[in-house]
Amino acid sequence: MFVPILTLVLGITIGVLVIVWLEREISARIQQHIGPEYAGPLGILQALADGTKLLFKENILPSRGNTRLFSIGSSIAVISILLSFSVIPFSSRLILADLNIGIFLWIAISSIAPVGLLLVRH
Repeated sequence: MFVPILTLVLGITIGVLVIVWLEREISARIQQHIGPEYAGPLGILQALADGTKLLFKENILPSRGNTRLFSIGSSIAVISILLSFSVIPFSSRLILADLNIGIFLWIAISSIAPVGLLLVRH
């Protein structure tokens, strides 16, 4: 059970990295300037450098808001999105959860993500 979950999380991560790289390259061509090509071969490491910078940035908490809700709101959003991928059959051999109510569970879990984003906002 651990290997399909790891495969799914790795696939999502690599897909996001490729999309970010393509977005930067296309934006650089549209704006007619050099893209992120100096961070590794073809600028592949730029997204990893941005992610590392984001992890080590100063965490700013609101002074008058509820800091606990602010801290867990983004975690709720990310966890609900990752859980929604568990009921999607990617192939006949890569099925994480074989449920009869898969589409309803997917809708229910996906509807939790905006709640997490609203918690961060207030």
